[in-house]
Amino acid sequence: MPSVTAPKNRRRPDIEGLRAVAALLIAVYHIWFGTVSGGVDVFLLLTGFLITGSLVRAMEREGRIDFAAFWTKLVKRLFPAGAVVLGAVLVMTYLFFPRSQWMAVIDDVRASVLYYGNWHLALGAVDYMAENAAASPVQHFWSLAVQGQFYLLWPILITVTGLVAVWLGARVRRAALVSVGSVFTVSFGYSLWITSTDPVWAYFDTGARLWELALGGLLALVVHRVNLPGRLRLAAGWIGLVALIMCGFVIGDSLPYPGYASLWPTLAALLIILAGAGEAENSRFSANRLLGLRPLTWLGGHAYTLFLWHWPVLIVYLELTDRVKPSLSGGFLVLGASFAAALGTSWVIDGGVDRVTRRLRTPSWSLAAGIIFIIPVLVAGALWGQSIERDRQLRTELSSNPLAYPGAAVHLDQDLAENLPALPVYPDTTTAARDTVDQTRECNALVDQSEVITCEFGDLESDYTIALVGSSHVRHWFQALETLADQHGWRLVTMTKNACQFSPETQYTRNGNEFASCSAWNEKVMEELTELRPDTVFGLATLTRKGSGAEEYVPEGFVERWHQLDEMGIDVVAVRDTPRFSFNVPECTDRNAPEECSEAQANSMAERAPFKDLTDLPHNTRFLDLTDYLCQDDVCHGVIGNQLVFYDNNHFSYAFSQSLAMVMEPYLLEAIGHTLPEDDLTLFDIAMSGQENELVPAASEERDDSTL
Repeated sequence: MPSVTAPKNRRRPDIEGLRAVAALLIAVYHIWFGTVSGGVDVFLLLTGFLITGSLVRAMEREGRIDFAAFWTKLVKRLFPAGAVVLGAVLVMTYLFFPRSQWMAVIDDVRASVLYYGNWHLALGAVDYMAENAAASPVQHFWSLAVQGQFYLLWPILITVTGLVAVWLGARVRRAALVSVGSVFTVSFGYSLWITSTDPVWAYFDTGARLWELALGGLLALVVHRVNLPGRLRLAAGWIGLVALIMCGFVIGDSLPYPGYASLWPTLAALLIILAGAGEAENSRFSANRLLGLRPLTWLGGHAYTLFLWHWPVLIVYLELTDRVKPSLSGGFLVLGASFAAALGTSWVIDGGVDRVTRRLRTPSWSLAAGIIFIIPVLVAGALWGQSIERDRQLRTELSSNPLAYPGAAVHLDQDLAENLPALPVYPDTTTAARDTVDQTRECNALVDQSEVITCEFGDLESDYTIALVGSSHVRHWFQALETLADQHGWRLVTMTKNACQFSPETQYTRNGNEFASCSAWNEKVMEELTELRPDTVFGLATLTRKGSGAEEYVPEGFVERWHQLDEMGIDVVAVRDTPRFSFNVPECTDRNAPEECSEAQANSMAERAPFKDLTDLPHNTRFLDLTDYLCQDDVCHGVIGNQLVFYDNNHFSYAFSQSLAMVMEPYLLEAIGHTLPEDDLTLFDIAMSGQENELVPAASEERDDSTL
């Protein structure tokens, strides 16, 4: 290996101060403004800067990197504090959060502990059916997951780079410039592309963020050669610091992120680092001198724990106060509590773990010191999850009695309604969303997918085929139709796509862009239907909208599609859209009596079904309006017949959808021209037969969730 002299590793107190500013910006913008601060981008750049410099210097000095020492040192430094916060989050979730959020938090904590939280959030974010999920108290751990993945990748990259440099007789630093620069180029190009096509996914994508770490790495490899003139150094430092502070105001939520927008905070931090580089002393009026002052460097030493605590403290505050954003005084309370928790965590870790492991310097002891903290968190989460699963199974057993959990069928029998026992709602709010979505997850196209995913149910050899086609508000009728298909020997084919209406009209995403994948999906659905030739297509008749003054309407594209299907000889059964609540129904039922979780029908639905006023209708189209089974006296209910109607604020739970089969059966049979033989029983008759003597609690008994 060529003989080289490694650049001096001059201590930079201003970098510690920059960490403090980044942490403060993250906390302040999250607490009061709810926008991007640029602080996370600074952390990523600084991580790349410090780690790359350290690894390259090790290769230059020793010709190798001690992987065990590197990784175990990181485990000891990062795991204990992170585990303390995650453990506290589990406790706070149990004490303060509604049951409906418990399972999600347990899953999020597990993903955070194991450093794949960014992918966990990315997959959840692109699932439209989970769009109403509350903000996770550990959501901010996604950036730590990106850094954790970087810590695994980077030593390998620098080692391979060093070995190649030896083989070629080149300098390690020069070879590292090439390899790190290549990562930067590829990742930045990918970031621009994925941000423009799918910004939600891009935000959490390691590949779209890796360039920020690589940029810090490039800076580490060249910074020793930089020695700016005094005035330029002064200007660069202040421009960088002011730009960084203003980042949240300039970018806000108006620009797709990361993409080009993330250049603002990363270049601002780059200017600050360059301004402090070189042998010359910083001017007493420079930004770098300010960043190097004792208060900021002290705070920089606690930046990691402050970052860890600020978000869960904020989410708990919002939960307890039922606010969307803290007040000015409430924000200071959150910030103060976060500081106190951060200092306490640092004191425990520095005073306990470091004191013990300082005497035991072997990598195995460092590794043990970190892992011993995360094991209780993983075990606690697993045991809690098992307890929730037992509760879910108990409710499932109770729900097998239709006299206790009739769901929509409660409106088919007055005696049943009057003698309905008071029981915990079913499905369990902790798992209702997951259990509902999982039943059709593999048979549904996500927002960014254009391919048609078809699934078949019921009697696949049947002479009668019904196709369920449309958006998530068609998809949530699946359990009802599957029950009817099984009962009557039909073949049921599903073709659904999130957020995409079955219509030839051009549709748009929430940010106003053309919904190209929806248009492509619609074209392919028509091709599938042309080949399949089902007897009936089941879809939406109207669209409802959430909020006061929102009007339910029949899109012109729906009518056009019905005419197209008429020309193909395919009948249409169009069902009226369902109400949309202004609150999360499971959370409401966790906090209140079920009867309190109701909303005026007028908030999302028209007084009269809009399709009744249509004149240009094809002969193949029949309508279903089951609103009377969802809303009575112009009030729509979140719990009906002891069943949770919605698992969020507008999608049926799987159990309630299934109960709608008993309500829908006569209407659907009439719409498609089928009749029941005289000796056949309806689904409701079958469900009620043999149940008359079942023992259930009296309706007057007090509802008790304490055992569940």
